[in-house]
Amino acid sequence: MSRKLNVLFLCTGNSCRSQMAEGWCRHLKGDVFEAYSAGIETHGLNPNAVRIMAEAGVDISKHKSKLLTDLNEISFDYVVTVCGHAHETCPFFPAKAKIVHVGFDDPPRMAKLLESEEEKLNCYRRVRDEIRNFVESLPDALFNKNV
Repeated sequence: MSRKLNVLFLCTGNSCRSQMAEGWCRHLKGDVFEAYSAGIETHGLNPNAVRIMAEAGVDISKHKSKLLTDLNEISFDYVVTVCGHAHETCPFFPAKAKIVHVGFDDPPRMAKLLESEEEKLNCYRRVRDEIRNFVESLPDALFNKNV
């Protein structure tokens, strides 16, 4: 059996989108990937991300918001930036790592403009489902994605 591919989901604060992507990847593709997430900064784990992932049957409540430097010892095969800021400021990775950008809207930013709790959570749910769709397309999406 071949080894699992190491994939890093990178976002600005490692609080929401990258955490959801790591959770989905571990849940749906754990036989193919060893999934990690990190941020350029740490903003803490977003409680709404935890809540809406739990609704979908994925527990990310034990995840921690991590800096990219916390994962220095891991050699990544793929780095997936899930927000524009992380993509623009993505640090250098050894030549082995293929960097792929797949941007998703920022649920906290979208929810900030809404009043009801349900409307706010729907922002998170939409992005959760978009991330799930992307993760379901792995590994093919990584091989075919232009950087």
